[in-house]
Amino acid sequence: MSTSASNISASNRVQALSFNAIFSKMNALAKVHQAVNLGHGFPDYPAPDFVKAAARQAIADDRNQYTAAQGELPLRTAIAARMQRRYQVDYNPETEVIVTQGATEAIFATLMGFVNPGDEVILFEPCYSTYKPAIQMVGGIPKFYSFLPPEWELDSERLEALFSEKTKVILVNTPHNPTGKVLSETDLALIARLCQKYNVVAISDEVYDELVYDDAVHRPLCTYPGMYERTITVSTFGKTFSVTGWKVGWAIAPAALANPILRMRLYTSGSGTTPVQVAAAEALSAPPQFYQELRTEYTALRDTCYQMLKETGFKPFLPAGTFFLMADFSGFLAAQNLSMNDIDFCQYLTQTVGVTAIPASTLYHDYLPPDYPMVRFAFCKHRATLLAAQQRLRQALEPLTSG
Repeated sequence: MSTSASNISASNRVQALSFNAIFSKMNALAKVHQAVNLGHGFPDYPAPDFVKAAARQAIADDRNQYTAAQGELPLRTAIAARMQRRYQVDYNPETEVIVTQGATEAIFATLMGFVNPGDEVILFEPCYSTYKPAIQMVGGIPKFYSFLPPEWELDSERLEALFSEKTKVILVNTPHNPTGKVLSETDLALIARLCQKYNVVAISDEVYDELVYDDAVHRPLCTYPGMYERTITVSTFGKTFSVTGWKVGWAIAPAALANPILRMRLYTSGSGTTPVQVAAAEALSAPPQFYQELRTEYTALRDTCYQMLKETGFKPFLPAGTFFLMADFSGFLAAQNLSMNDIDFCQYLTQTVGVTAIPASTLYHDYLPPDYPMVRFAFCKHRATLLAAQQRLRQALEPLTSG
């Protein structure tokens, strides 16, 4: 007796997940309307030539078979060397570095390795859209600390109120997507104190650590007193080297913390993509000048995006890190005598103006009230791309200013 596929249901685990389709929706809308897409956070310019050459050479050298579950040893060695060189922290590449399929897998494998059903996980919002579902998939209970404009402040009393005997993990992201906040020494010292007081493991997502601007300084959470032995630092190769599609990330931690992550990875993806890991090892040996030029370039792109938005009625918030910028759009709407929430605004902006952004409310666990008119722009684009967006925003206001 055959059964209709419509009678086959997904697992309760999947059905319980909230699905944030905003990125795929806005990307599709941008294509239909040929909008300048400043929504999705990936660069629109090519990877450095030396990175691409290293990948081509690895393929030509037949480095095309399975790699070890923990990743290519030369890459693990390069990652450990980078942590020592940049932050004076020592890790053993044999036992304390695990290469993953991007930072997303590193976070998921870490949650799988440490969170039991019913354990609470503290995270900061607005946030990367996979954090909450990853926590839910492992049976954890997300507890949210909400950053709010204009300062995105970390209040000690509000944060400590989230901690309890049920708290197992805190998921920290600095520099922070999407606000661009770089957590201060005071912020991180507070988190370190609370982790030790409540015996909490920290996952520190530091994928934007090379993208800090002006006087901002990134200091890894693992460098704070008492935190080395309870911190898993997560990062990625794709953001810095403009190869987000390669999905090369890593988790780095003392062996006692790294081992559960490796055990989870063995039975999920099991291995990685060998030639791009070989290329990543080569790229991480780039001289300091490469990173200095990268920050100079991104600072200029940030400033271009900031001025573009400011002159067209937005109230942008200057980020200290990442390649994202949050902006209040109420002034842009007021100039056109319009009123709408952030989701409707992003659709309007894409369809009518020809510029795509991401509504900020979708990056919080609950939709925000109408008095929170915020959107996120990505400025990891060619300057020409940003100038094209600027022209379209100006054109949207021209009929009003010329009249």
